[in-house]
Amino acid sequence: MAKDRPVYMGPRLRRLRRELGLTQADMANDLEISASYVALLERNQRPLTADMLLRLARTYKLDMAEVAGDGGAEQTARLQAVLKDPMFADIDLPQLATGDVAVNYPGITEALLRLYTSYREEHLALADRGAEAEPQEDGADPVAEARRFIAARRNSFPLLDDAAEKLAAEAEAEGGLSGWLKARHNLRVRRLPSDVMAGSMRRLDRHRDAVLLDDALDGASSAFQLALQIAYLEMRKGFDTLLKDGQFASESGRRLARRALAGYGAAAILMPYTAFAKAVEARRYDVEALARQFGVSFEQAAHRLTTLQKPGQERVPFFFLRVDPAGNVSKRLDGAGFPFARHGGSCPLWSVHRVFETPREVVTQWLELPDGQRFFSIARTVTAGGGSWGAAKVERAIALCCAADHAHRLVYSQDAPPPTPTPIGVTCRLCHRSQCMARSAPPIGRDMLPDDYRRTRAPFGFADG
Repeated sequence: MAKDRPVYMGPRLRRLRRELGLTQADMANDLEISASYVALLERNQRPLTADMLLRLARTYKLDMAEVAGDGGAEQTARLQAVLKDPMFADIDLPQLATGDVAVNYPGITEALLRLYTSYREEHLALADRGAEAEPQEDGADPVAEARRFIAARRNSFPLLDDAAEKLAAEAEAEGGLSGWLKARHNLRVRRLPSDVMAGSMRRLDRHRDAVLLDDALDGASSAFQLALQIAYLEMRKGFDTLLKDGQFASESGRRLARRALAGYGAAAILMPYTAFAKAVEARRYDVEALARQFGVSFEQAAHRLTTLQKPGQERVPFFFLRVDPAGNVSKRLDGAGFPFARHGGSCPLWSVHRVFETPREVVTQWLELPDGQRFFSIARTVTAGGGSWGAAKVERAIALCCAADHAHRLVYSQDAPPPTPTPIGVTCRLCHRSQCMARSAPPIGRDMLPDDYRRTRAPFGFADG
């Protein structure tokens, strides 16, 4: 059996001592060791033994988990992911050394992560400016503000999940959402023709004590609109509490974030966290089966899968993308560390752009990014609108992806070993694959090769190095 790696946590021990207001001599006296030994521990010149960990916990009445921590696992993973960027390829960065930095110097690690995040944001913004006819400052973009708010919290809001579970139980006791609205708020549910609704899917009519629904809505959409109304009626305080932590440059950004929280609450009412988290494991993340079980649409079930990161009840982290036939991104949710292009222009080799050729068929694909990260993707078309003859329909495609390491937990990957993954990029302007035949633009910061004597097969020739 391999021996456990020695635990060095000097900087953490030093912070603990200072937080307790102790000198090295004080701590040495409390722990019945020499002051010089404390100094050696704090300088990582001696490992912290299990006996010393126990002694620290007992002496200062600390939780063992608090003393030992998680080994900086999350910070280490994030730092290692950052250091896979191709610009660090020529630097020798041992994984053990990376872990030591993350564990012993969490402040420096966080600073580096923030710096890299800012760099990536600027890099993406530069790519966006090259792709947009009329560039817009991100700070003035309410959609970008709302997306940042959601992404910063990994699209997980346990406060709303807990409230929704209670509301779902109450609704079940009242015979459904309509019964709950009548019992709690004396609101009837009425369905009216689309021309009477005048462009609205749902409207709260306080004068007639009614929730009005467009009768063109299908069952899943009707249920979602009722759950959405319940969320607005019952979760206002929760929305306000969560939004206080956000930073918004515009009122529109705040309103869009609030709208996203309401949608989250509605989905959590229809798919209560505990029941849904149990079902996804039983059904191996079969989105269609989950949609039938909970009476929701394929897109609603896929969207809900991105929210299952409640501490202690985490499931597979997914990221979610919705695009139209022109490639415009109308929704994106990140829970798996995928570096999205913030607007349009994602990789044309990704199957999400090809599923319009096979409507409503789930298409699977293994993906590999330039830095070596691998993902497993499922994609399918979804339809919005319609409901009657002549009513406009909108076709979109959604992709649900997870890290390749989690793919074995999904029904879609069963009985098939991972084939050679499709090499993709975030967007052409950030992708440095020199042999890509699908490229629509050269990468930022690379010199084009002269065309006088040689024409490359790829649309834009540039040096590999």
